[in-house]
Amino acid sequence: MIKTFTQEKLLRYVYNELPADEQAELEQALVHDPELASCCADLLLAQRCLDGLNRGPSERTTSSILQYSRTFLKAS
Repeated sequence: MIKTFTQEKLLRYVYNELPADEQAELEQALVHDPELASCCADLLLAQRCLDGLNRGPSERTTSSILQYSRTFLKAS
């Protein structure tokens, strides 16, 4: 029997959120289905790229916000 996996299940696998039995089932499918393995590899690559992004504002942005907020302190 051919089992299909949803994008959600693949994402949960990538983030290690599947129960052990579902994870083992998906890993077996990855061994036997090159298209599924390719989709999973793409998600893993995307995860690594996203994890490497800078998540905070730039120094320039922070300075601009602080400078703007100081204008309200002077007006009081």
